[in-house]
Amino acid sequence: MGSLVAAVDKQGNGAPEAAIKMLGMLVRSSARSYGIASSTNIRIREKPEMLNDKRIESRVAIGHLFSEVLNRDEPQPVLLKDAVMVFEGRLWPSSTHKPDVEVAAEKLQPEHENSAEALIREAGGDFIFAIAEPERVIAGRDSIGSRPLYYGENSNFAALASERKALWKIGLQATDSFPPGSIAIANKKGFEFKLVKTLVLEKPRQTSMHAAARTLQRLLEQSVKYRVAGLKEVAVAFSGGLDSSIVAFLAKQSSVDVHLIHVSLENQLETVYAIKVAEELRLPIHVCLFKEEDLEQVIPKVLWIIEDSKPLNLSIGVPIFWAAEKAASMKLKVMLAGQAADELFAGYRKYVENYLSFGEEKARKRIFHDVTSIHENNLERDCKLCSLHGVELRLPFADCGIAEFATRLPINIKMKPQPDGLRKIVLRKTAKNMGLPETVVEKPKKAMQYTTGVDKTLKRLAKEKETSTKEYLRRILEDRFKRMM
Repeated sequence: MGSLVAAVDKQGNGAPEAAIKMLGMLVRSSARSYGIASSTNIRIREKPEMLNDKRIESRVAIGHLFSEVLNRDEPQPVLLKDAVMVFEGRLWPSSTHKPDVEVAAEKLQPEHENSAEALIREAGGDFIFAIAEPERVIAGRDSIGSRPLYYGENSNFAALASERKALWKIGLQATDSFPPGSIAIANKKGFEFKLVKTLVLEKPRQTSMHAAARTLQRLLEQSVKYRVAGLKEVAVAFSGGLDSSIVAFLAKQSSVDVHLIHVSLENQLETVYAIKVAEELRLPIHVCLFKEEDLEQVIPKVLWIIEDSKPLNLSIGVPIFWAAEKAASMKLKVMLAGQAADELFAGYRKYVENYLSFGEEKARKRIFHDVTSIHENNLERDCKLCSLHGVELRLPFADCGIAEFATRLPINIKMKPQPDGLRKIVLRKTAKNMGLPETVVEKPKKAMQYTTGVDKTLKRLAKEKETSTKEYLRRILEDRFKRMM
């Protein structure tokens, strides 16, 4: 687990120098090594500044920050037959003895561009990759976009990175999220993208609630099984709600030791509920409660990591940051969470409101838009927060098979289109079939930013500064940016 960078120098042979600068922005305590490579030359060192010990001149370069999660993980870049590659992520089902990068390398060896398309089209997994050839870089991302990847270009460089700040460092201020399910060719002319695999909004396929719940249970069991295979223990970011309870329950069924991690500000009612649900699931829960001053102290760090000052992203990001921090302190390398369930199965009230105001088709399109945008709205943020602590975030709901199934379901299988109508109906039916407690199955959806108290406290902090929450966070991030860059 780690981060990826790649650069193409449009004007000369300074790509390795640019890539080293980019890696320097990704320094973290969990990093074991940093690697840099042209299409033929690989150098791996303990710190990014040590990569400058011998100059490499090349139009293209790729780099990698290595943070070990599994014993079989290994430093990168790695040499292909006629190129060099960085592969960041996992392939499902995962090999129990080969590094994922080695399995990917075998698939990407011949005719790199065609092989890259085949990997995205055929392989299950959460991954990004970059292949350095003499005059170009071939990059790709899985069809859901579980791992963050950004790109940008100007007259000097075309570059990619796991974090925007790495692109900012070499003068690329305008950055975009790399489109999931695509490959890109970067050369001296810039970027050329090709969409390989994506979700399609199809006409709903009629089915019964019983059949849909049965299929969903099978898909979820497989997804969780893949994501805990080979692990002895795993953390679960736990609210006590439907999504995290399903993930925790299925992880336990997969014969792995499960540690529930519940984080919140002090004196929140949901903490009592989470403890009760943990007891019903017969799983150990680690409760971490924070004070207002703890929130105020962590805001600058979280903003810098998520690279965004939107209040909603901060309010959701802080609990993820705290949960990953706790997992790391417990020496847990992998954390599961329930993200993507609300988008896939209509968990938000806005979907019902959209249906009642504009009709079924508009509501389906709104849900589909949120599913296909989830990489930008949620996954990138949460993955970066966990990576900072050396914790790998794995999201069983953010699975291509589950997403394809969910997008084909009729809307009445997901929600009741009436005021205050029940939402995530098929997921609740699935949980009931699996034997989860009724208190979990029937629990109404409550957003993390509210149940943890972060949203309310954040607004109070901004008010004390006599400004809006949006402006309060913008100023903090701007200050952090000036000091870090």
